[in-house]
Amino acid sequence: MANCIDSSVVMGENVNIGNGVTIRKGCILEDNITIGDNVFIDYDTIIHSNVTIDEGTTIGARCILGEYVVDFYEDRINKVHPLHIGKESLIRSETIIYGDNDFGDYLQTGHRVTIREQAKIGNHVRIGTLSDIQGHCEIQDYVNMHSNVHIGMKSVIKKYAWIFPYVVLTNDPNPPSNSLMGVTIEEYAIVATGSVVLPGKVIGNGALVGAGSIVTKDVSDDSIAVGNPAKEHGKTDKIKDSLTGKQVYPWKYSFDRGMPWEGIGYEKWEKENGQ
Repeated sequence: MANCIDSSVVMGENVNIGNGVTIRKGCILEDNITIGDNVFIDYDTIIHSNVTIDEGTTIGARCILGEYVVDFYEDRINKVHPLHIGKESLIRSETIIYGDNDFGDYLQTGHRVTIREQAKIGNHVRIGTLSDIQGHCEIQDYVNMHSNVHIGMKSVIKKYAWIFPYVVLTNDPNPPSNSLMGVTIEEYAIVATGSVVLPGKVIGNGALVGAGSIVTKDVSDDSIAVGNPAKEHGKTDKIKDSLTGKQVYPWKYSFDRGMPWEGIGYEKWEKENGQ
């Protein structure tokens, strides 16, 4: 398949472009860039040096990829800080992603997302509009984050966790200080809208933090924590659907959209994959 690259596109040296690539008007590609097959790059996007974009990825308008890390401002020379974006990713308009990042496949961002350097992000991660990932953190496979989420440095968010809008994961126990302590969100945990998790706290496997909570203590596995300060109120399996009366937690048995067990059910998937 032929490429469709607008004549206005500015390219530096050593830019390698695959087949079926579209690059629209006003884009700038600097040096040492690799673009895989069937990549689409929309208007006015800037790709700084040392960026690799794998096949099938879509980059929205006015994005900046490989944004300068702090050492650029010492002498205004861009050092080697590679960025790799995995295949079939969707990076929506005006997202800014710094260098020194290596992301898995099927990453999705909303609009105007910022991802700082050294953010280790796995496969099938979704990050909502206006979210801010502060780098030096780990976000594992199939994590879902809604809009306006702030992930502080040193955070660890494990597989299948859900972070809802306006959640803040903090990291400084004595602000301002250099003693950063990241939050840990264990697998299958849920942090609901408007919650704040204080530095170093752990949200246990399958736990549910209710909306608007301030988490000042660790939350046990499969527990409900609600309030300011958040307190545990039993196990999640006591929660019933208000319409049907059916048990809805652990959620992995009743919800599958976008999950690896979609269409087959968690129990079958777990058995087949030795989870």
